[in-house]
Formats: sequence, C-alpha cells, structure tokens
Amino acid sequence: MKQYLKIDEWKVIEDQFHPAYNEITESVFSLGNGRMGQRGSFEETYTGKTLQGNYVAGVYYPDKTRVGWWKNGYPEYFAKVLNAANWNGLSIQIGGVEVDLHTSEIHSFYRELNMKEGYLLRTCEITLANGKRLAIESIRLNSMADDESGVISYTITPLNFTEEIQVKAFIDGDIKNKDSNYDEKFWEEVKVGSNFIWSKTKKTGFEVITAQQIEIIANGVAIDAKAISTTKEKYSELAYTLAAKQGEKLTIIKYAVNISSENHPTSSFEKVATDYLARISAKGFEQMLQEQAAAWDKKWSINDIIISGDASAQQGIRFNIFQMNQTYTGEDDRLNIGPKGFTGEKYGGSTYWDTEAYCIPFYLGTAPAKVAKNLLIYRWKQLGRAIENAEKLGFNKGAALYPMVTMNGEECHNEWEITFEEIHRNGAIAYAIMDYVNYTDDRQHLVEYGWEVLVGIARFWAQRVNWSEDKQKYVMLGVTGPNEYENNVNNNWYTNYIATWCLKYTLEVYEEIQKNYPAEAASKIVSTAFRKEEITQFNHIIENMYFPRDEKRGVYLQQDGFLDKVIAPVDTIAAERPINQKWSWDRILRSCYIKQADVLQGMYFFEDDFSIEELERNYNFYEPITVHESSLSPCVHSILAAKLGKEDKSYEFYTRAARLDLDDYNNDTEDGCHITSMAGTWMSIIQGFGGMRLKNHALHFNPFLPKQWNEFSFKINFRENQLNIAVKKSGVEITNLSGPALTVYVHGEARKLNGK
Repeated sequence: MKQYLKIDEWKVIEDQFHPAYNEITESVFSLGNGRMGQRGSFEETYTGKTLQGNYVAGVYYPDKTRVGWWKNGYPEYFAKVLNAANWNGLSIQIGGVEVDLHTSEIHSFYRELNMKEGYLLRTCEITLANGKRLAIESIRLNSMADDESGVISYTITPLNFTEEIQVKAFIDGDIKNKDSNYDEKFWEEVKVGSNFIWSKTKKTGFEVITAQQIEIIANGVAIDAKAISTTKEKYSELAYTLAAKQGEKLTIIKYAVNISSENHPTSSFEKVATDYLARISAKGFEQMLQEQAAAWDKKWSINDIIISGDASAQQGIRFNIFQMNQTYTGEDDRLNIGPKGFTGEKYGGSTYWDTEAYCIPFYLGTAPAKVAKNLLIYRWKQLGRAIENAEKLGFNKGAALYPMVTMNGEECHNEWEITFEEIHRNGAIAYAIMDYVNYTDDRQHLVEYGWEVLVGIARFWAQRVNWSEDKQKYVMLGVTGPNEYENNVNNNWYTNYIATWCLKYTLEVYEEIQKNYPAEAASKIVSTAFRKEEITQFNHIIENMYFPRDEKRGVYLQQDGFLDKVIAPVDTIAAERPINQKWSWDRILRSCYIKQADVLQGMYFFEDDFSIEELERNYNFYEPITVHESSLSPCVHSILAAKLGKEDKSYEFYTRAARLDLDDYNNDTEDGCHITSMAGTWMSIIQGFGGMRLKNHALHFNPFLPKQWNEFSFKINFRENQLNIAVKKSGVEITNLSGPALTVYVHGEARKLNGK
C-alpha cells in the first residue's frame, strides 16, 4: 500500500514529485469523456519512467494469439484497445536545453486532479541543466461538452532569464502498445497535414484523424505567432520561436480533436476536424473550462455521495464515481466498459462480465434508464456471435455462450481457463436483464430483447450439464468460477447455482411475455424455435442439479474436493502476499486461498434464497481464506458483512475497495485503474451501508452509520423518482426530490413520500 497522494474531498493531490511512482500517478490522474481519454502523463518531454496512453472509444486491434501449443477452439486473436496518437505533446527548448523534469532540478511540484470540475492541473518550478529557472503551469481537460475534443493551457514563466524559446506542438501517431507482440505497431498512415495526422488501424480498418490548433498568449495578450510546419510519417508539428521575458507569462493553448470513423464518414474527415477546431477555439480555453465545470456539476448533482467526518473515505468514493463517469456515458450502444477504461491497456480494454455484475447497478441508480438499457442492447446485438461462439465448442440448436472477453461479440481471450471454463459470465448477463427489468419496470424489454438472449443462454446450460449416474444428479465439469485461483474444477457451486437460476428465470419470462405481450411473444418464440420439450428438459435440470455441500459445517463448497485442501487463514501467510506476485501458479491452485468470492458471490446475488444463518456460516468460513487479489472481491464482502451486522468489517472492505487505486493496494495501479470494480465501491455504500434492496416494486433501506462518519447521504434515481437518502446519528431522512408520491421502507417500516 502506498499513501503518497494527499487527502482532499474534491481533489487528488501530489504535492511533491515521486518519480518512482509516476506511472501510478499517471493512471490515477487519467482523463476521459466517454469518447476519448488519456493517462495523466506530462505534456512536455519526460525521459523518466512513463506510460504514454491516449485512447479512442471503440477502436481496437485483433492482435494474434500466441501460445506455445494450440487447442481446437482457441481464439485466433487477443483484442486490445489501441494506444492512439499522442495529441498533447509539447517539446520546449530554452537555450538549446530540453525542458524535462527527469533531468532538471525540481524546486517545487504540485499535481492535482480536480474531480469537482473535471480537469488536471500541474505547477512546478525547475532549473534546467544550463541554469535557466522557470515556472510551469498546465491545465488539461477532455471536454464533456464537446466529447471529441480536449484542450491544454500550458504556461511558462521565466524566473531568471529573458530570451527566445522554441516550442514544438506536435501530434505523434508513431506509437505502440506496451504489451504488443514483438513491439508490433498497429497504425498505418493515411494522410498527414500541417496540423493533423490521419491514421488507419491494421486489419480492423478503424480510421482516426487527430488535429490541433494553437493559440499563443504573451503576458495576457494573444499574439500572432508564426508557425513552421514539419511533417513526417505519422507525425505533424507546429514549431514556434517565442520571445520570453523574465517574470512574464507565456501561454500555449492547444486545442485538439479526435475524429473517428465510428462516428463520422471518412469522406468528410478533414472538414469535420477543421470545423470542430474552429468551434472550440472560438469558445476559447476559459469558456471550455467553464462548460466542463457545468457538465460535471450536473453529473455531481445526481451522482454525488456526501460523507461527513472522513475525508479519506469521501475522496475515495468521489474518485470512483468520477472515473466511472469519465469512462462510460451511455450515449452509444456500440460501446461498453473495459476494466481499465481510458487509464491503461491491461486486460485489452475489452468487455468482461464486470459490466453486468457490477456496473449495471451503478448506472441504474445514477443515470437515466437508457444508459443501463444500452449496455444490455450491446449484448443483444452480439447474440449471433455468442451462438457462433458456442457452435465452435460443439454446442448447437441456438445455444449461446457469450465471450468472457470481447470487443465485437467474438471471444478474444487467450487463456484457456478464462476463455473456455469461466462460463459463469453467461449467468451474469442473464442476471443483468432481470436486474434492469425489475429496477426500471421496463417489462417490455423482456419480449423486445431479453427473451432471445435468455433462451440462448438457457440452451447453453442445458447442453453443458452432464447427468451423473453415480449421483443421480446433473453435474457441471471442467469449469472455473469467479475465483480464478481454482481452475478446471468440477461442480463449482456458483456456476451450478446461477445456471439453475437462469433456467428458472427463462421459464418465468416465457410465461410472462406470453401473458402480457402475446403477439410479440408468439413471433419471438417462433423465431427462436423454442419447443415445449425444452420446458421439460429445463425443469428436470432445475429439480436435479447437484450442489456440493459440507453438512458438518453447514456450508456450500466452492467445488468438489475443496475440503481436500489445507484450510488455513490468510493471516498465516501475511509475509507472502500478494500471492499472485510471490507464489507459483501451481502453488496457488493447490492452496485454499480465494482470489474473489464464489459461494459468497452467489449468496450476494440471490440473498433471498438463503437464511441469515446460512449466510453467516458461509461468510465465516470463506472470508478468512480470501486474499481479495481481485478488485471485484472487497465490495461483495462489504455488502454481505453489512447485512450480517459486521459493521467494522464492512467498513474495512469498503475502504479497501474505495482506495484500491489511490493507495495502490494490489501493487498494480501503474497498469491502469480498476474501473469496473469502482462501481462495486458505490454498491458498498448504497447496498452495504445504505442497505438498499428492491422488493415487490418498492425500495427498502436498512442503513447503518459507520462509526468513523458523522453522517452520509446519497441520491438514487428510481423509475420516475429521484430520492435523497441521508443517514445521520439522529436517524434516516428520505426526501423525494422529483417524481410522483411513493412508499419506501426503512428498517421494515413504511414511509410515504409526497410527490414533487
């Protein structure tokens, strides 16, 4: 754990430079607006440890899967989000010496991510190798108002000299990904102009034009500085020689746009880029900064969670909410949420089950219903590919296996145990449909989109199980559950349970759509070729599924043979953690230690199926042997601990989840922030401390106030209503901010809220 970043309720602050942690800071200080994003790297040259990263939503590359040996069914490629053209580049020379914080003497340094207003600020005072001393101030944002653009205000103040300086504002498209095979580069040049580069991805053929426009301000007055344009392959530069006077500010304003073929025809690329630059430069930097603050104010008015008495916790939750809102806006159903968002390249930037299991609840509670709906439509559009994916593995008759990792609906992960064994992702997708429909009451979604997805998934489960003559039960062999520290196991309890639930839910939806939407249902049932024999088949599996259990302890087992392992709490291996960085994979697989919850994940999803006593027994057994080396793990434990009245433990898990990246708990933030798990942090407060549940179309709250806090409050969008829930030492206050009258329940007691 690293605690070098300062605590502030609305900012993340680095008040002195930590070069050893620079890549961590770059991840934490990342910016985005749903369409484009970038890591928080310096604008000027930096020859120290850094990971430059600029990303354009929806642009990816199918890097060839490389394994030492091949198995039938392996994906042909491992897709990855591409590091795109570096638009924020500045090269500055004074007296022939490059401005470079790695080689300069640093007198003062301050870096700030302003979450309230959505910008990155940096100030520093340095002396170059030639003795020139200067102050730098940089402000950068990715515009929420104009979401294909960004802007930088970069100010130099000479402190002990007056002379000309050389400034090169450039766009560099000759870049590569950190993890590319053999350092392969993925972009080809289409065209380079005096202020733009136009690139095209190999294989996938995505095209992006990145363009810049420069404004120079000397001592507060705009000047007509002449630029010398230089171009070469994948590179465009505007060079200026500027008079810099001691004590006077010299500011370079850099407007930039990323125009993608996903959103604009390439025939008009140059015009779109030119017009876009003209529009945002006419506004000017100050107006763009004001519009950014206004856009974020609107988001915070809906999304903010206010905590009194614990600045660290306040910073943590706001950081998580901020990154979620930077990553996905819900405007485009072709886009999804990569585990690292716009903050890094790990996990390829692809879609995982994280979206359905963790992100959907966040967007249901904090955004219009269409945002979550678009995430479901994303999967519906890829149903054909999911069926093809199942066919490649030997399944038939419309069975659908959604990919564990995908960009376009095809499986693109090159680890066997993830690609072929972690089939539980199918269950999370079905669960998200139920979650969305129940929360929004958009029941028509079931017949329009949901049925087709559900029946495809149900067919997969029905074909994936085996009938065991020995057990006289259905079993599920050779799977990996959410706990990836146990691979290729038989009868993973979570997978068996969610498969059974999927079959039940599919049959329930079958009955509902026939009753409520008979004409549409008839058409959908015909188009999916659903047969009455399948109802019988599904019911037989439901009634006869095998679930491993230890009767002596009264707990469900992770999988067959789990108790053959030596069971010892994680406290006994404290010096050897994290085990994923200190142990061999073989040793991890043979140990009892759990990366993230399996049994507890299932009990979290389906808590009404289990008594509080069952939950407590399973929690008490599994929590002490869980190492939480998945970012998705702490939030589930936090919510369950809250339900069990283990308030201190719930708070401990919340803190770990909320500050996972800010404090680098897992020693991996340099690769990017854990974006999808950030939604789980929100869940820890709303469902954990707030105790929010939806039962019979009504919201129920069972809140508690952590002893570290004076009070906390949060807002919830629920159908036509927006509610504010304040949990104080004096009690719980719920206000209907907008929408019709409704009844909510607090600790089981009904409260009628007047309409607004």
